[in-house]
Amino acid sequence: MVVPLYHILAFAGLLFTIGVAGVLFRRNAIIVFMSIEIMLNAVNLVFIAFSRYYGNVNGQVFVFFIMTLAAAEVAVGLAIIISLFRNLRTSDISEIHLMKY
Repeated sequence: MVVPLYHILAFAGLLFTIGVAGVLFRRNAIIVFMSIEIMLNAVNLVFIAFSRYYGNVNGQVFVFFIMTLAAAEVAVGLAIIISLFRNLRTSDISEIHLMKY
């Protein structure tokens, strides 16, 4: 059974919208971080869908690079979030003012 391309694109659009809403409306740093990951996965899904649709592997190569970038982002981002939580005892991004000065 082959899933039509527009179904995959609609699902990816929904995932990306959920990610954008999470970044814009949530204040918890972990939730914002997971929302960014959801957006990256939506982009990966689009790349894979078009790669399969056109029978070209270029999209799969881009997905590999995005996954590598996401892994690096997770390592650095979680380290920053843990460090901020240890120092400030909060993960609310509206209360973090360290980068202002």
